[in-house]
Amino acid sequence: MAQSAVQPTATAPTAVPAKLPVSAIAPWAVFFGILMLVLLYFVGAEQGATSLLSGENVHEFVHDARHLLGFPCH
Repeated sequence: MAQSAVQPTATAPTAVPAKLPVSAIAPWAVFFGILMLVLLYFVGAEQGATSLLSGENVHEFVHDARHLLGFPCH
């Protein structure tokens, strides 16, 4: 086994991460932050006195998520 199937090569070029400006990330970060706050409101507080929507539909839709996250609902 004096011969190898793989020939050694010269130094491979190293990967350089692309620079991503903060101005490109900021709008998406704000959008997803607001989206998470809205979801947190509907899961955690959309019932009773703070209800924005009438009826039990939202409560029943997020009922299991409410228990999973530890919010009391009954």
